Amino acid sequence: MTKIELYTKAFCPYCIRAKSLLKGKGVAFEEHDITFGGPGRAEMIRRAGGRTTVPQIFIGDTHVGGCDDLMALDRGGKLDALLDA
Repeated sequence: MTKIELYTKAFCPYCIRAKSLLKGKGVAFEEHDITFGGPGRAEMIRRAGGRTTVPQIFIGDTHVGGCDDLMALDRGGKLDALLDA
């Protein structure tokens, strides 16, 4: 299965929503909690091309973007193919 990574912060409703969608699909993901910043936040910003909002979601080598981007992929029927790649 494709590696899925999420950069999140505690109490972030968008992070909770994105994780809920992925859990509902039964896929495992690695969560990087950047609530307190640090090197994880710097890594996220670098990987996300300068984006600083959370969540930032990566599926394999693909930077999906944030929660709205993930939801749009799912509504468009493209998320499952990306998860199975």
